[in-house]
Amino acid sequence: MGNTLLIGSCEPFSGKSALVLGLARHLAAGGHPVRFGKPLATSFDWTPADGPLPDPLIDDDVRFVGSTLGLAEDQLIPSLHLLSPLTAESRLAQAELDAGEGFQRLRQDLAQCGEAVTLLEAAGSLHEGLLYGLSLVQLAHGLEAPVVLVHLWQDSRSVEALLAAREQLGDRLVGIVLNAVTPDEVDELQRHVVPALQALGLVVFGVMPRSPLLRSVTVGELVRRLDARVICCEERLELLVETLSIGAMNVNSAMEFFRRRRNMAVVTGADRTDIQLAALEASTQCLILTGAGEPLPQLISRADELEVPLLKVDHDTLATVEVIEQAFGHVRLHEAVKATYAFRLVEEHCQLEQMCSALGLPSR
Repeated sequence: MGNTLLIGSCEPFSGKSALVLGLARHLAAGGHPVRFGKPLATSFDWTPADGPLPDPLIDDDVRFVGSTLGLAEDQLIPSLHLLSPLTAESRLAQAELDAGEGFQRLRQDLAQCGEAVTLLEAAGSLHEGLLYGLSLVQLAHGLEAPVVLVHLWQDSRSVEALLAAREQLGDRLVGIVLNAVTPDEVDELQRHVVPALQALGLVVFGVMPRSPLLRSVTVGELVRRLDARVICCEERLELLVETLSIGAMNVNSAMEFFRRRRNMAVVTGADRTDIQLAALEASTQCLILTGAGEPLPQLISRADELEVPLLKVDHDTLATVEVIEQAFGHVRLHEAVKATYAFRLVEEHCQLEQMCSALGLPSR
């Protein structure tokens, strides 16, 4: 289907957008016009109160990638449907499983795209989007497009999902990129695991180490997820949180512990002023207070002076920690600093020329 590549994953938040950014920049540097889109929008806030869905429907991820790469509006491919509880309810009521006329228009568009390379990002898993006729497998076969999977690697059991994907995708699966590998294990995977995967017929285009930065979450996102009250430094909610610390020990132990962490969110009781002040002197991106009571004025003053957002939540410490831990690695890549790091990560750890060659993309 022209010069089209589908980028998918076996589970959500596997690193698809990072690969899109790195590969798109590599192609553009080689003189190839690049287009990008998500047939099924998965990152777009909408309710019926907002009126009808916009036409064209451009996913927020697509907007971010387009802005980062400097793509023109006509290089952004509109989505055919929006994945949401309301649209899913409507699709189920209609008992329709095809993507509709828009899918044929997309096929025609891709067939007539000339020299442009079209990168399409699928939904979060192999099956997500089936209700809309836009799952990864349906797209691969319907568009006759090759697929590269970005896959989170934990241990050798992780290969089972890849083998299942190959069964469903067949020859459409041209290769994989392993992501979020423990940095100390990257070399071992390259020496032992990659050859084993190749022997199974799984071509490996890259092994990318786990990145605390790419897994990080903004303070603003934590405010939203925790429904937190911002006591000070509301203008600093763009700060990135990479690690979580719980201030439940004595202050001397806490200070030693905090010194070993970086870019923390510190969760502690509202009555633990000693821990709170110690956290402010460390690499703390935000201080989250739980339980009854309000912070002392001197704490607010010191947090304001150091420009550390101070948040107050109604949850207890355990519930707060669970929400924050769920956020790590499960947020969109929508920050410029993350995009810059993604460029470097993909360039250093993926064999982009080999990928382009295997895909039959024109070389210049």
